[in-house]
Amino acid sequence: MAKVSIVMGSDSDMPVMAQAAEILEKLGVDFEITVISAHREPDVFFEYARTAEARGVKVIIAGAGKAAHLPGMCAALFPMPVIGIPMKTSDLGGVDSLYSIVQMPSGVPVATVAINGGTNAGILAAKILAASDEELLKKLKDYSENLKNEVVKKAEKLDQIGYKEYTAQMKK
Repeated sequence: MAKVSIVMGSDSDMPVMAQAAEILEKLGVDFEITVISAHREPDVFFEYARTAEARGVKVIIAGAGKAAHLPGMCAALFPMPVIGIPMKTSDLGGVDSLYSIVQMPSGVPVATVAINGGTNAGILAAKILAASDEELLKKLKDYSENLKNEVVKKAEKLDQIGYKEYTAQMKK
């Protein structure tokens, strides 16, 4: 049974949405992933959103570009948390998507991550689930510790070889 549903309005969003799937997979969180257009197939979308809870979904991650209605429509129909990922667009760089998702009316919240923020959306979904899942919470703590250790290693290397050699190695 899926705990997180990842949905996008177009398969062109897949590279960003796959980031959310990859982090959920790494953390052992069950998920489903699909493409549904709220504008082009509203009947299919309504069925998807209305049945998500019955499918065991606890959090929806919805990515959308331009008018970016998908996350808000999910939030209007699904009673649990929705995380919106604004997609970078060729027209306005994703700011249009960001504004569409973050400016939801009172009573219909959508948690919003950065433009193309697939990884953070996956982590946020896992953190929401970890509020009632000690095993997942431990995995998230381990993930954060690994991130810290990577930064410490990079700082130590920089201190050891100097910035010129460090930046030269980064370019390779």
